[in-house]
Amino acid sequence: MKKRLWRIIIGGAVFAIALILKTDNELLELALYLASYIIAGGDVVLKAAKNILRGKVFDENFLMSVATIGAFFIGEYPEGVAVMLFYLVGETFQSYAVDKSRKSIANLMDIRPDYANVKHGDELVRTDPDEVKIGDIIVIKAGERIPLDGKVIDGNSMIDTSALTGESVPREIGVADDILSGCININGVITAEVTKEFGESTVTKILDLVENASSKKSKSEQFITKFARYYTPVVVIVAVLLAIVPPLVIEGATFSDWIYRALAFLVVSCPCALVISIPLSFFGGIGGASRSGILVKGSNYLEALAQTEIVVFDKTGTLTKGVFNVQEIHPENISKEELLELTAYAESYSNHPISHSLKRTYGKDIDNERITNVEETAGHGVTATVDGKKVMAGNIRLMEKMGIPYFKGEVVGTVVHVAVDNEYAGYIVIADEVKADSAQAIRELKAANIKQIVMLTGDAQNVGTKVGKELGLDKIYAELLPADKVEKLEELFAQKSAKGKLAFVGDGINDAPVLARADIGIAMGGLGSDAAIEAADIVIMTDEPSKIATAMKISQKTLRIARQNIAFSLGVKAVVLVLSAFGLSTLWEAVFADVGVTIIAVINASRVLSTKKI
Repeated sequence: MKKRLWRIIIGGAVFAIALILKTDNELLELALYLASYIIAGGDVVLKAAKNILRGKVFDENFLMSVATIGAFFIGEYPEGVAVMLFYLVGETFQSYAVDKSRKSIANLMDIRPDYANVKHGDELVRTDPDEVKIGDIIVIKAGERIPLDGKVIDGNSMIDTSALTGESVPREIGVADDILSGCININGVITAEVTKEFGESTVTKILDLVENASSKKSKSEQFITKFARYYTPVVVIVAVLLAIVPPLVIEGATFSDWIYRALAFLVVSCPCALVISIPLSFFGGIGGASRSGILVKGSNYLEALAQTEIVVFDKTGTLTKGVFNVQEIHPENISKEELLELTAYAESYSNHPISHSLKRTYGKDIDNERITNVEETAGHGVTATVDGKKVMAGNIRLMEKMGIPYFKGEVVGTVVHVAVDNEYAGYIVIADEVKADSAQAIRELKAANIKQIVMLTGDAQNVGTKVGKELGLDKIYAELLPADKVEKLEELFAQKSAKGKLAFVGDGINDAPVLARADIGIAMGGLGSDAAIEAADIVIMTDEPSKIATAMKISQKTLRIARQNIAFSLGVKAVVLVLSAFGLSTLWEAVFADVGVTIIAVINASRVLSTKKI
């Protein structure tokens, strides 16, 4: 950037001297203009020559070189130099815009850790993260970046997850919590056991995802690439014909006049504005999305998102937290406290999420000496002896199997029925909680003119209906197996238009078949769920459904800016090309139609980087 600026300053100064002097000495005048031209455009001519040797003839370097050298041959020195100077100014603006866009993604690249403090006995050894193995113990000091995924075994701290999620609020972590590589330890010292090698860690997967995003081009980018491939040779041939044919067939026409027109035609025809600004728009869109905690795997997915007509949600872990909590306790001939205590003890040996929620609500240490004769029956529940009492906790199948009358009323949620010494003791309702921003997400999607918002869930019909009504969804399909979800998705495909897209939003763990089948698979990343990053096209790193509407707005803004640039660039070029052919424009207008349009298009493309007002 500095070298380019110096070339503009020095080349411009020499050019100004040549214009001011207006000497009668033609050789001195030519020398000054030539010096200015070499300073400003020497690199361009050199690139053109190298590209011709490689077989890549028709590029912008070739067009600019032919046009400006031709201007020198017909004695239009000032215009030849001016074209190259303005072209250099345009290149500088392009570089600045591209650098700014790259930095938005380069900031994400800073999450790569430089080292890990591996504990060997009482000694800490600074080690390359690539060399750390699963099971190694690492220590992360305050201010250090977490080098690998792991589980905390000692210490408490606040961690900054903004590099992964875009969220500024730190998270509190302690013993038994999972930590992810790329986050920053803010204040405490934590010791953790490594659970994944560096190649499989969250930070590596995210970096690979972002680095490879540009390889998947949108239809707009593919169009521009193909357009430039055929467009440039055509305009060169037209320019040659424009320079040679009219002087031969039109009486009074001169070669110098028509060569000048052909040179202006060549300058205008350079497709820089399209070739640079369109990819920059999508690159900026991906960068802007990443800063908001939305990782897009390619500009083709960003483009498709703007055409979404149907959004299909999974329930658990997507619209709801995926964490079951005790909602209600209904005892019979026993106190609430005793019912919860006996149930928590009976379920204490189980790893089922419901068991975890019971123990969490109980909130006290479990004394294993009080429990004997534990027996778990899959699909039914648990039987155990607690303080000499036979406790049965499970679903209606367990109660029916044991011949115990139970409560049969309508309840929304998972019901754990409990019997003590073969007498019904009551029931506990456990349910998942709706995420805080799920309702906002649905409202924003409806405001974005999404035709249908559907929920597919494997949960019970009454649970699915309750969540669906609470959030205002259009359709709810419940009690579905993964294969059933794919079937329902096929039905929904028939309800969209030919150009419309269907997006599926899931937690990326058990929804891989549907994520793959949808036009756009969007996963709740859960701060880096492996399955989410692998299966989906777009990953919401913050686990917030409302970010889907944000992603759609970024997509729509990106596409809108790309289309503006295509229309503006082609429109201006078409007008000036016609004017050049009829001799109604000079090289100065041609410079604006090329460099000026490019600068405007690039500045317009840079707007997509700003996501604050979205």
